[in-house]
Amino acid sequence: MSKIYLMTAILIVVAAIIWYDLNQNLATESISSSPQPREQNPVSNLEENSAPQDQDTSKTAKKKREPYVPLSDKELKKKLTRLQYDVTQNEATERPWTNRYDKHFKDGIYVCIISGEPLFSSLDKYDSGCGWPAFTKPIKKDEFTTNTDFHLGYERTEVRAKTADSHLGHVFSDGPKEKGGLRFCINSASLRFVPKEELEKEGYGEFVELFEKNPKKDGKKTDTQKKKDSPKKKASGGN
Repeated sequence: MSKIYLMTAILIVVAAIIWYDLNQNLATESISSSPQPREQNPVSNLEENSAPQDQDTSKTAKKKREPYVPLSDKELKKKLTRLQYDVTQNEATERPWTNRYDKHFKDGIYVCIISGEPLFSSLDKYDSGCGWPAFTKPIKKDEFTTNTDFHLGYERTEVRAKTADSHLGHVFSDGPKEKGGLRFCINSASLRFVPKEELEKEGYGEFVELFEKNPKKDGKKTDTQKKKDSPKKKASGGN
């Protein structure tokens, strides 16, 4: 009788073990088959979150001009027209009254045709009657060098662009007295004009405020100047 009880007890224990193992396997399968949450990628999240911000920054960032790299003589001849080359490199003078910027008075700045460095503002341009673009002052004083020349047989002060070492024209002391008394007589062929609307786009954004703070000027002669000047005033010393 005791053997029967013992066998019964063993069978009960074995059945309990089997039942426990089956339940454990079912629980494991249920957990493994349930959908798991997607693992978060901090790098991708950072990129996703920062993308719109980066786009906004690119829209508002001001364009910067590339630094000027000196050009060889061969490169200059390829970059410039024959007249631009002769004026800037050989100190030639273009014809008066027929050049590009003599009667040009739109808002903007004039930059070196070679280096792109800012030279003059239209706010300082006026009609001197000499036949070439005339300015009362430069926009950046440290971009200019001067030399004394006697090419016409008498003393004149040559004006050159420092960065590109290019000839621009001459400066005389017969300019408007209320503006300092100087007249920068410059060859159009040595200049490139950048309109006010294009300053930001071309990397000259720092000059936009010049036109926001100053009223529009047409650069034309005053009544006093008209009385003093003939229709085509002979330039003082030429260009």
